[in-house]
Amino acid sequence: MTLSLRPYQRAAIEGLYDYFGANTGNLLVVIPTAGGKSVVIAGFIREAIAAYADTRVLVLTHVRELISQNFQALLRAWPDAPAGIYSAGLSRRDIHAQILFAGIQSIHRHAYKVQRCDLVLIDEAHLLGRGDSGMYRSFLAQLNEINAGLLKVVGFTATPYRLDSGMLHEGKDRLFTDIAYEVPVLDMIQQGYLSPVIPKQTDTQLDVAGVGSRGGEFIAKDLEAAVDRDEVTQAAVAEIVRHGQDRGSWLVFCSGVAHARHVADAIRVHDITCETVTGETPTPERDRILAAFKAGRLRCVTNANVLTTGFDAPGVDLIALLRPTKSVGLYVQMVGRGTRLAEGKEDCLVLDFAGNTARHGPIDTVDGSRKQKGEEAGEAPIKVCPACETINHASARYCRKCNYAFPPPEVKVSAKAASDALLSTQIQASWCDVSGITYARHEKPGKPASLRVTYECGLARHSEWVCFEHTGYPREKAVGWWHRRAPHLPPPFTVDEALQQQDVLRQPRAIQVKPVGQYTEIGAVRFG
Repeated sequence: MTLSLRPYQRAAIEGLYDYFGANTGNLLVVIPTAGGKSVVIAGFIREAIAAYADTRVLVLTHVRELISQNFQALLRAWPDAPAGIYSAGLSRRDIHAQILFAGIQSIHRHAYKVQRCDLVLIDEAHLLGRGDSGMYRSFLAQLNEINAGLLKVVGFTATPYRLDSGMLHEGKDRLFTDIAYEVPVLDMIQQGYLSPVIPKQTDTQLDVAGVGSRGGEFIAKDLEAAVDRDEVTQAAVAEIVRHGQDRGSWLVFCSGVAHARHVADAIRVHDITCETVTGETPTPERDRILAAFKAGRLRCVTNANVLTTGFDAPGVDLIALLRPTKSVGLYVQMVGRGTRLAEGKEDCLVLDFAGNTARHGPIDTVDGSRKQKGEEAGEAPIKVCPACETINHASARYCRKCNYAFPPPEVKVSAKAASDALLSTQIQASWCDVSGITYARHEKPGKPASLRVTYECGLARHSEWVCFEHTGYPREKAVGWWHRRAPHLPPPFTVDEALQQQDVLRQPRAIQVKPVGQYTEIGAVRFG
């Protein structure tokens, strides 16, 4: 049977080939939720064994549903695959299979039973953070030792970051060294591979003022105590019912077990079929509930912390967020449950009662990077004087050498401006009159210099960076920028050349500004 791959799925496999052909390291493949990671895994395994017949592959994940999904995806593509399962939850222990799909909880103590292994593929790799001494780390270390340090590890995830440790391939003690391939979620929605997610501003908002944080996330018991209030639940449920009248499959994320049950009780009062799934739900009952939900016999499921990864229900066309989170990854994973395509489904409505959209911004512009304490110690933040090129501390108001007055910091855009935008394309841009423009050289360690252009718009300042010294698309974009401002002059190759000719540049009288996260992005311009 021939495996049909979408263009980006084919590109993901080629990205792995390209990297392994010239480098060593452990890689990440980043494909959004519902993008078909299991198909990429199946295709990569089949081609690896076709090229090297004795290749031994281990596919690891953390929940039995994913183990089964990935195993079945391979069998659909390759019915005679020499594959097996090692999972207590699935009652199988095919330890000697050439292609072994395993749950980390079941296999982490049995590296010496696995023995020879060439390739380990980890699904939902964001669960394996830097410095983690848990099951994944110890198991992979043993397996690598058994295989004389030749083990190759590839992680698959929609969110290559964790709340407490930033990007998975950056920083100290990281397991992954590079991202071999990444496809943006917005591209996949625009190309028709994923369902659009549509926001709707809610009247009810959960109040988390005073809720403490630990490890970068709200303290669970304090969060549930703050949001599990009957009057708030009743108001939120009334909105869900009103907006969900024409929606057939509702998924509600709650802030705890009791909260999930209370929300379900309130929904059932409106004669809506609804059940609850939590970590306490017995496996047979959970299977029954989710099977009924996927089949359309059950309209709504509320849950607490269990349906954020590894849950596939394509028909979900309404998601309600009653679970505030500081985790970018959790936010993206929750919204991602609504991006699967299904027959008759046009889009997925997202009702964010938790303020997550305002907290993190659109899902296609979130930034999962976060430096750990002590990282890059001793390297103070700097800025370079555009007049004399002296290096100053980032907080300096005047250059310590020539007394140049640095412009005040850019005004951050209130998160409220994009509070109802789930995708950057849903943010409404606005036009701002330009009262002044400054040009300066911008240095970033390890990168070519760029031209920083700052537009003064009343009390606000908005900047863009023009990359004359870069290659590829950034250079092409810089050339286009120059042609619109100096069509009679050839574009410069360096920032210094551009600064020498700044006086001849046409100056826009207005710029189009769009909030992106906490800052702004400059789009179109109008010239006088």
